[in-house]
Amino acid sequence: MIRLNNIERAYKTGAGQSWVLRRINLTIEAGEFVTIMGPSGAGKSSLLNVLALLDDAWAGQYWFRDQAVHSMKRKERAELAKRNVGMVFQSYHLLDDLTVRENIDLPLSYKDFPARQRQSLLADALDRFQIVAKKDLFPSQLSGGQQQLVGVARAVVHKPALLLADEPTGNLHSSQAKEIMELFRELNQQGTTIVQVTHSEANAAYGNRVVQLHDGWLASDTAVSPMPPTAAGLR
Repeated sequence: MIRLNNIERAYKTGAGQSWVLRRINLTIEAGEFVTIMGPSGAGKSSLLNVLALLDDAWAGQYWFRDQAVHSMKRKERAELAKRNVGMVFQSYHLLDDLTVRENIDLPLSYKDFPARQRQSLLADALDRFQIVAKKDLFPSQLSGGQQQLVGVARAVVHKPALLLADEPTGNLHSSQAKEIMELFRELNQQGTTIVQVTHSEANAAYGNRVVQLHDGWLASDTAVSPMPPTAAGLR
């Protein structure tokens, strides 16, 4: 699904350039659940922003589903992201002036879904994440865990091929975090490719591969055995 070849990213500073990604070579196959780890400042979020097509100022080659992203214009990259990528943020990034239903509906508005299909997808998402009763509330009326559930629902409602998550449980207590990770496991088992950035070893145990970054360099890339559902405490 994804192939990165010599991806590099630097920021200009008063002393010249500060490198956050150096010669990253990485392949992610469809259906994988990949965890990106490393100390603060290692380049984890920078790499996720490249994968999400949120950052244009990188050098190298990036193929997404055999399409050469590095040869695309910004508008083409944005269109590719809208149709294929879902993003879950640590700080939720819900729009305060929109209801739960309207927040979740946003990605559907970017695609040419017939009205009936759009309503069906929205209803399915509300039901799947058990937030039907919250659909007319605003983010400020929800708990942190509920806001994150809405964020996940918004990220997957349009059935993206790739789900990216940046510290998705960082602001949640342990039971809420486990609930989110169990949802990720289910989505992955249903075919969604997932890449998460996390400091949590418990979250990493849900995936099948761990990529370690250090000072912008890819330090290791290791296959792991996902934690079985019984060990994860599935209800």
